[in-house]
Amino acid sequence: MKSDDKSQPDTIQKEDSENTNVNRREFLSSATAAGLAAASLGASKQALTQEAGQPLVAAIAPPSAAQEVMESDVPPGYDAKEAQEYFVKNPGSDFMVDVIKSLDFDYITTNPGSSFRGIHESLVNYGGNRAPELLTSPHEEQAIAIAHGYFKVTGRPLAMLAHGTVGLQHAAMAVYNAWCDRSPMVLLAGNHMDITSRRPGVEWSHSAQDCVRVIRDYIKWDDSPVSLQHFAESMVRAYKIAMTPPMGPVAVVLEGHLQEDEVGDQQLQIPAMTPTQPPSGDAGAVEEAALWLAEAENPVIVADLMAHDQEGVERLVALAEALQAPVVNQFGRMNFPNTHYLSQGANVVAQADVILGLELYDTWGTINTMRDRVHRDTQRKARPDARVISIGVNDLFMKSNYQSFQRYYSSDLSIAGDAQTTLPSLTEAVQSVMSGSRRMSNGEREERWRAAHTRAREQARDAARYAWNASPVSTARLYAELWNLVKDRDWALVSDDGMQSRWARRLWPIEKHYQFLGRSGGAGLGYGAPAAVGGALAHRSEGRLALNVQRDGDMMYVPGSFWTAAHHGIPMLTVTHNNQGYHQEFMHLQKMSARRQRGIDGSSWVGNELRNPDINLAKIVEGMGVWAEGPITDPSEVGPAMARALSVVDAGEPAFVDVRCQPR
Repeated sequence: MKSDDKSQPDTIQKEDSENTNVNRREFLSSATAAGLAAASLGASKQALTQEAGQPLVAAIAPPSAAQEVMESDVPPGYDAKEAQEYFVKNPGSDFMVDVIKSLDFDYITTNPGSSFRGIHESLVNYGGNRAPELLTSPHEEQAIAIAHGYFKVTGRPLAMLAHGTVGLQHAAMAVYNAWCDRSPMVLLAGNHMDITSRRPGVEWSHSAQDCVRVIRDYIKWDDSPVSLQHFAESMVRAYKIAMTPPMGPVAVVLEGHLQEDEVGDQQLQIPAMTPTQPPSGDAGAVEEAALWLAEAENPVIVADLMAHDQEGVERLVALAEALQAPVVNQFGRMNFPNTHYLSQGANVVAQADVILGLELYDTWGTINTMRDRVHRDTQRKARPDARVISIGVNDLFMKSNYQSFQRYYSSDLSIAGDAQTTLPSLTEAVQSVMSGSRRMSNGEREERWRAAHTRAREQARDAARYAWNASPVSTARLYAELWNLVKDRDWALVSDDGMQSRWARRLWPIEKHYQFLGRSGGAGLGYGAPAAVGGALAHRSEGRLALNVQRDGDMMYVPGSFWTAAHHGIPMLTVTHNNQGYHQEFMHLQKMSARRQRGIDGSSWVGNELRNPDINLAKIVEGMGVWAEGPITDPSEVGPAMARALSVVDAGEPAFVDVRCQPR
C-alpha cells in the first residue's frame, strides 16, 4: 500500500468512533451482515459463470468447520449472550494507538508476531493503518534498518514492532548499527509477563522476565509499563530521550494483557511531548576555541556525525569560510559540500596547528594512525604541537560493554555540546576576535585551497579512466555510468560508497544533506539493502530519485528487503557492486598469509567467496516482484541496462541491475 493512496479510508479517531459506520460496538452485527452479503455475491458470481457456459474451475465450497469457528461471531466455548458480555469494546491497544499517533510517527516497521496481536489489530482497524502505516518486513533486522535509513533522510524516527524474545534477537545487529550511528527509533516489544494468561507452548518460550535485556547494552533507555497510563508516559519519555543528542534507539515493552483487556472506566491522559533543545557548548569555552582558531596559521576542521540537516551543512560552510579553513568530511553524515573549494582530503590534518573536531566518532584515529603490517605500530599523523579542540556530545552519554567509543584521546579543549547547535556562536566569536591582518590573509588562503581542490578533482577523474573497459566492470565506471544517467535529476544516494573506493564522493557533486546517508555505524552486514529501502521511502514523498549501489555480500543477509520495496511500491534504482565475495575478509586473509610468509595465491578466497555456484541476484529479486536484469559483465552494457531500469523506477516501482564488478 502506498502512503499517498487517497482511496484508503480516513483514520478512525478515538473521539469520533461512536459515530463511524463501522465502530466497535456495532462490529458483531455488521460482521454478520457482511457475511450474508459476501455469500450472496458468491452465489451471483457462480450463477454468472454458469450462464456464460464456462466451466466453474474452482467452485465456491462451503466453509470448513475450522473456518466457521474462526469467522463466527461467537467464540468456541461461549454462547451468544456470554460472547456479547465479554466482548472487548474498548481494548487497551486502542489507547496505545492514540498515544502512538500523538507522537506523529509516519510508519511502524514490523515482522508480524502474536505477542503484539492486540496493537497490530488496533493499528489496522482502529487507526486505519494511517499515520502510522505498517511496513511489512520479512525479517526484524530489515525492519530496524529501514527505520535507520528513514531517519537519516528525514530527521524523524520510526517505531518498530518486535515479537518478544525472538524478535529482539533477530533485530539485535541492526539495533547495534543504529546505536553506533546515533540514529533514534522506538522499539515496541511484545511480551507476556503474567504467567496465568500465557497460552501453553510457544508463548512461554517467546516471553521473558526482561525481554529487552538482550539489547540493553546498546540502547539509550527502556521501560516495561504495567498500566496504560504508565505506557502513555513511557512512550512520550522514550521518544524524548531517543531524540535528545546523543540520539539513539529506545524500547518500550507492550504487555499482552494491557493490549487485549478492556480499558473500562480508567481515566487516561496522553502527556504532551516537549522536545529537549539540543545542548550548546559553554560560552566561555566557545570563545576560547574561537581565539585559538582565529590565531592559527593552519586551522583544519574535521567533521563526522555533525550535520542533522541542511542547516547544519550551511552552518559549517559559514564557519569554514570565516576561517578559510579546509574541512575534512569523514562522512558519518553529509556535513559539507564536496564541490566547495574548502572540501579537502585527510592529508591536510598533517599540516594543521589547530584541529577542530566536530562530533568525531574517533578523535584518536583522526590524529593518529595504526599500521597493521608485520607488527602493529602507531604513528601520530598530526604535528606534535598541534592543538585539538573537540565539540560534541560523546561525553554526555556512554556505555561500557560494547567498545564503540574508540580509543581515548586527550583533547586540549573539550566542549560538551551538540556541534550543529554550537556552530553559530562559534562562527560569531571567530568573526569577533579575528584580527585585521588575519582577515587580509584570507584571500591568499582561498586561492591556495581552490587550487588544491581543483587538482584533487582532476586527479579523481583521471583515476576513473583506468580499467574503463575491464570485465568485470570497474567500480569507477559503475559510478560514472550511473552519474551520466541521473545528473539532471533530483537524486539521492541511499547507500555508502566506502567499499567502492569512494567513487561517488570523488566523482559526483554531493551538495545536499539528503544526497548521502553515511555509513552504517556498527559496520554490521545486512544494513545496506534495508537502510536503502528506508531512505528511498523517505525520498518518495519528495519525488526524489533514490539510488542504491548494493554490495552482494550485504544483500545475501537480507534479500527480503527488496520484497518490502515491491510490496509497498517504493521506487528505488539498485545497481549491484557484485564482486562475488567478502572481499574485505579476503584482504585480511591475504595480509595474514603474507605476514606468515605462506603466499597469497588463490587460497585467500577459501571461506570468502560467493561462487561455485554463482548467485543470480537478479533472479532472487525478480522472484520477489522487482524488475531485474543481469548479471552484466560487459561494461558497454551497463549504461543501457541502467536506463531501462530507470524507466521502471520512473513508473513508481523498484528496479534492479546486477553488475559483476572488480573487487573495489
